[in-house]
Amino acid sequence: MRIAMTQFVTLDGVSQGPGSAEEDATDGFQRGGWFVPHLDETFVRQASDWLDLADGLLLGRRTYQAFARDWPQITDPDDPFTERMNGLPKYVVSNTLAAGSWHPTTVLRGDPVEAVGALRARPGREVQIHGSARLASALLAAGLVDTLRLAVAPAVIGQGRRLLAHPDTDVALRLVKHEATPSGLLLLEYETAGSAPRAEYAGV
Repeated sequence: MRIAMTQFVTLDGVSQGPGSAEEDATDGFQRGGWFVPHLDETFVRQASDWLDLADGLLLGRRTYQAFARDWPQITDPDDPFTERMNGLPKYVVSNTLAAGSWHPTTVLRGDPVEAVGALRARPGREVQIHGSARLASALLAAGLVDTLRLAVAPAVIGQGRRLLAHPDTDVALRLVKHEATPSGLLLLEYETAGSAPRAEYAGV
């Protein structure tokens, strides 16, 4: 299976707390909810199309526990994501979580890179990382991410946890699709392409 990251970020790279002020107040973060004002039909349609490609969800422990708490409580039959989010196989990377409560769940123990590498070797379409920025960043640095999908909000937050924080590794990305929504979101899809190239500027 391919590993695909789907992430919401601000223009300054913050991925923490996109959905509400209370979503993630870790380290005193107080500026959550920055993504919600920019939701529109174009984004919802694209996000639904992305989710259609998933054979499973890959999550870190903290994101998993938040999703397991919230998604089963959504009962709106017209919600475009609930049935799939609740029904897809979930894989949670954790050495502290005893078992999953959001069925069907498999807990991946041991070294995260090895565990996800074994998952990636299985047949299938793609397993998607939603949220779980620390896990996503580590897997990108380890060369295990095949596709990176970003929804970039037109906002500069100035504090909070950044999405891509792996200074020891560089990654080349090839842009394969891009779109701007009416509300100003940039929807960017990349494929990973090895190490980032470098060159010396020699003038025009």
